[in-house]
Amino acid sequence: MSQQISGGNNNIPLSEVYWSLVNKADKKFSKIRDLPFYERSRYENYFFKVFKVYTQLWKFQQENRQKLVEAGLKRWEIGEIASRIAQLYYGHYMRTSDAGYLSESYVFYEAILTREYFKEGLFQDLNIANKQLRFLARFLMVCLVLGRREMVHQLVDQFKRLIDECKRTFQETDFKEWKVVAQEIVRFLKSDTAFMNIRPLRYSPVLDPNFDAGTPRATRSLRLTDAILSSYYYNEVKYSELTLDSFRMLQCLEWEPSGSLYQSTGAKMGQNAPVGVARINSQSMNDPTLPPNPRKAVLYRPSITHFLAVLATICEELPSHGILLLYLSASGKNGQISSSPLSGRNATSVEENILRDFDSHTIKEERDPSLQITPSGQSLRQNSEDAVSTPCGLSFGSHGLTGSSYIYPSDLVPFTRKPLFIIIDSDHSTVFKNICGAEKGEPAALLLSPSHAPPLISADFSRQPSGSLFTIFLTAPVQAFCLLSGISGSDMETDIFVKAEKLLSSSMNDWASTLATSDTLHLVWSQTLKDPFLRRLLLRFIFCRAVLALYSPVSNNKQNQPECFPSLPESLAPTAPAVQTAVLQMANVFGATSKFTLPQDITMLESL
Repeated sequence: MSQQISGGNNNIPLSEVYWSLVNKADKKFSKIRDLPFYERSRYENYFFKVFKVYTQLWKFQQENRQKLVEAGLKRWEIGEIASRIAQLYYGHYMRTSDAGYLSESYVFYEAILTREYFKEGLFQDLNIANKQLRFLARFLMVCLVLGRREMVHQLVDQFKRLIDECKRTFQETDFKEWKVVAQEIVRFLKSDTAFMNIRPLRYSPVLDPNFDAGTPRATRSLRLTDAILSSYYYNEVKYSELTLDSFRMLQCLEWEPSGSLYQSTGAKMGQNAPVGVARINSQSMNDPTLPPNPRKAVLYRPSITHFLAVLATICEELPSHGILLLYLSASGKNGQISSSPLSGRNATSVEENILRDFDSHTIKEERDPSLQITPSGQSLRQNSEDAVSTPCGLSFGSHGLTGSSYIYPSDLVPFTRKPLFIIIDSDHSTVFKNICGAEKGEPAALLLSPSHAPPLISADFSRQPSGSLFTIFLTAPVQAFCLLSGISGSDMETDIFVKAEKLLSSSMNDWASTLATSDTLHLVWSQTLKDPFLRRLLLRFIFCRAVLALYSPVSNNKQNQPECFPSLPESLAPTAPAVQTAVLQMANVFGATSKFTLPQDITMLESL
C-alpha cells in the first residue's frame, strides 16, 4: 500500500511529495549553476533559498528513508542529492572563499564515498557509472583545494581503476574523455610534488611569523578583500579549470587554521548556513580566531570582455577600506609554447577537460592591439606591423593576434580609480610598468616578473615542470630557492628546510620593520603593510629579487630581474648588505654558495 500524507482534504502519496521536492530542487539548482561566481551580493539571497530547498529535501528523505525505499527510491538517487548539496557548498566557497563551505562540501562527498551510494548497479548502468566518475572527479577538486593530499591520491587510484573497469564492462562506450581527466590530475600531482607542499601555502599564524610592521607612515590602511586570479599558457598544467599557478596563488591568499579547529557536529555552519542539514563529524576548516579569507575569482581562459566585466563588477563592490589583488600569468606571445624553465610549461598535447562543476560564461569583443598607455597617461598607437610582431600585452587566447585575445596595460588603467595590487607573471611583464603614473585616482602597486628565464639546474624541475618560478617565489620561496640552486627535494632533510624557513622568516621580519620605519616608502606600499597577505607577497618579492640579482648565471642581466613600481627604499635594494646577507646565509644553509656571486664587501660574510 502506498504511504500517504494527510493535508486538509487531500491524501498525497509520500513518494509524490518526495519527487515534487526533487523537481523543485533540480530547477533551482539548474538556475544557480548558471550564475557567475563574481557577482556575490546580487545573488546571495538566492543561494540560500536553494540551500533551504535542499535542506528540506535531505531532511525529508532521512525521515522517510525506509518508506521511500519501499516505494522504489534507489541508493544512487540519494547519492545524487548528496552530490548536489556538496556542489552547492563548493560553489558557494568559490563565491565567498569561506573555507567552512569547502569543509562542508568535503563532508558530503566523503559520505558518498564511504556509504557507496553509486555502487549498486555501477557496472550494469552506464548512467550510474558516469555519475560515480563525475562524483570522484569533483571530490578530487575539493580535496585538492582543501589540502587533503592523502585522500587525493586514494581517489586518483580509485578513479583510474574505475575507468579501466568501465572500459572492459561497457566496451561499446568510449571513455576517452574520462581518461583525459585522469591524465590531468596525474600530471598536476607530478608537478605539484610533496616537496612543493612540505608546508602549507596558506598563511599560517603558527608557521608564518607575525611580522612586526610597526606603524607605517600612511593615512589609511587597506585590507585585501578581493582577488582575481587568471593564468593562461598553451597546454599548461591544470586540473579541470584550475591551473597550477592559479592554484598556488589561491592557496597563498587563504588562512591556514591553527589550534582552534573544532568538530562539526550540529546543523549550523556559520551565521548564514542553511539550518537542518544533518552532517557528519569532520574536522572543519573554520577557525574563529582568524579573519575571513579574501574573496577570490578564479578565471579560466576568460575572454577579454568577460575578464573586464568581472574586474568592473568586483571594483564596484570593493569596500572603502579594501584593495583588489590582480594576478595575471600568461605569455605575451599568442599560442606560446614555452619550454623555458621559468614558466615550466610542458609541450605535450592534452585534450581539453570536459568536466565543469558550473558553466562558465564568455563573451567576445574586438579590441585594438596597438593601444598602449605611456607613464604620462597618453595613448600611443603603434603601426600594425609592430603590433603584430611585438604585442604589448598578455595573450589569453590561442587563435589569432587580435585584440580580443590580449590584455593590455590600457585595459587596466580605468580601474585604477580603486586601489589595485597587480602581479604580472609574463615574458612581457615590463610593458605593464606603464600603468605607473597613468592611474586615474589611486596609485597602483605592481610586482612584475623577469622577462627572461634564468637557467635552472634542478633535476626535479627538468624532469617535470613545476609552474612559474616567479609565482613559486611568491608562494613557496624556500622551495623556489632550492629549484634555482639545483637542490633536489627528494634529498632534502627536514631539519635543514626548517632552518632555512626560520632564517628567511627572521630576515623578512627585519625587512618589514625597515619598511615600516622608512621615510622614503611610497604611500602605495605603506598603506598595504598591515595586511598580512600583501605584506608577505611584498617581502617574498624582495627576497626573489635579491636571489636573482646574486644568482651567478644571470646576476648581470637586468632582463632576469623582477621589478616593482613604485620603487622600494634603497635600504632593501638587491645591493643592500642586509638583503644580500640574507640570501648568502640561505645559500650557506643549503651548501649552494658557489652558485651565487659574492659581494665585493666580503666582510658581510662574517656572520655566515
